[in-house]
Amino acid sequence: MTPALEPDDIDADGETLVVSLGEDARALRLDKALAEAATGLSRARIQALMDEGAVSFGGAAVSAKTKALPGDYLIALPPVIPADPRPEAIPLTVLYEDADLIVIDKPAGMAAHPAPGNETGTLVNALLNHCGASLSGIGGVARPGIVHRLDKDTSGVMVAAKSDRAHAGLSALFARHDIERTYIALTRGALSPARGRIETRIGRSSADRKKMAVLKSGGREAITDYEVERVFGAPAKRDGAPMAARVACTLHTGRTHQIRVHLASKGAPILGDPVYGSGSPAAPVRAAIAETGLNRQALHAAVLGFVHPVTGEALRFETPPPGDMQALEHLLDAL
Repeated sequence: MTPALEPDDIDADGETLVVSLGEDARALRLDKALAEAATGLSRARIQALMDEGAVSFGGAAVSAKTKALPGDYLIALPPVIPADPRPEAIPLTVLYEDADLIVIDKPAGMAAHPAPGNETGTLVNALLNHCGASLSGIGGVARPGIVHRLDKDTSGVMVAAKSDRAHAGLSALFARHDIERTYIALTRGALSPARGRIETRIGRSSADRKKMAVLKSGGREAITDYEVERVFGAPAKRDGAPMAARVACTLHTGRTHQIRVHLASKGAPILGDPVYGSGSPAAPVRAAIAETGLNRQALHAAVLGFVHPVTGEALRFETPPPGDMQALEHLLDAL
């Protein structure tokens, strides 16, 4: 049996447990009932998984305080990763740092945390070296300090916790979606209308469990506001679409691959996206991609704003897209 949904930071290779509860569990709090029924998982571990949206019933995520109902619950477990990531002297572009948190501009090609086949060279390895051994106790050994993530090949602003109180506070902000997050994407064609909201449900594709998809039912609510900032290349027909566009996307939720899935679902996939970029761009756009050597999705997390969970200070960070995206945009501008 496969899960109806999986949390944002769990990879497709993780294990899914099916836990069946009977009538005798009906009066119990759900986390307690599952802990008693799921061999090997503590109540605290189940609560943490619930906070990540990794426990579902009938296609919907459930919380710890929910009263148990008879039936099958799905628990999506993350893949086995190294129990003790090692510090690595990897340069970081630090935008802000204090005793409680650190904000960095993550380069494309760097994974957020170790995972099977990607055990080294991650942001966790770099943070352990930069912040010292104390970071290893923040938020768990496997993913110390990490409260959200960017895809490996997405560049941009990320925040990590350096203290337990910052970790709890940042996690709460992300859980409430009380975070300002804007991304810049270069797309094949352009969305119409030029400004709008995409509101769907996103979950694992039934055709390919390693991909996410827009679902008619199940999955999790996903909301993206977008604005087409520029278009490139005259359309071949009067009523046709431009060859490419620069699109600003503001997240109101943070589902796995949300922007990539949403833009592709509207017929304007992100250029260079190896998973969701179905269909070929126009020949001049393909030539521009080849000339710049772009080998990833043209997606950059440009803005991250939040209230400091310890000091209460309003913080906002903005970085421009990196060189590969800037070079591609320059070439597209000449179309």
